[in-house]
Amino acid sequence: MRVLIIDDHALFRVGLQGLLEQRGIEVADAVASGIEGLQRAAELRPDIVLLDLRMPDMGGLEVLKKLRENVPGIPVVMLTTSNEETDLIKSLRSGAQGYLLKDMEPDELVSALRDIENGKNVVAQDLTDALARMVQGDTNIADDDGPFSELTPREMEILCLLAEGQSNKLIARNLGISDGTVKLHVKAILRKLGIHSRVEAAVIAVEQGLRKKNKADYDENF
Repeated sequence: MRVLIIDDHALFRVGLQGLLEQRGIEVADAVASGIEGLQRAAELRPDIVLLDLRMPDMGGLEVLKKLRENVPGIPVVMLTTSNEETDLIKSLRSGAQGYLLKDMEPDELVSALRDIENGKNVVAQDLTDALARMVQGDTNIADDDGPFSELTPREMEILCLLAEGQSNKLIARNLGISDGTVKLHVKAILRKLGIHSRVEAAVIAVEQGLRKKNKADYDENF
């Protein structure tokens, strides 16, 4: 695994590089600014980008959006001190595949990076309550002028189940269709909504009122 670190705090950046290398993870580069990070990501094509949220020249969210545009196939993980719900949601909405806190244990960080390398989305355990709060309460279906206007009825049905945290296999069983068909529908949903992951789809669906969901469901499936 090759990782690019983008963080303006020199001590943390150097320390993180050493920590990862001690555990067998190659650090392709560790840079101090978002602008340099964008350049190095395009040049190096790392397996994962570890991105700080708060940076002076170009904020992490702006860098994240540009990374999704310039190198869309590379997973981006926010590694930050912020446990604010708004930062978490904005990061997921902008295409982050993970949101981790800087005070996590080193081995937990490495394990999370391995999961992300394998295509999973990872959110810091401390923030599952924040995500659960986001999806609580009765809400209304978005109207035809909303972000889901291009989705077919079947895609809307699958999006609702994604908002519940259901896996492709469970969705397939509940709807009586194949896993492959579900995957095709999920890809179409992501394309039509202009997003990059099923977590983003679930977040948007809940924010737009497609589904009520409880914390136990969220913890089990995410």
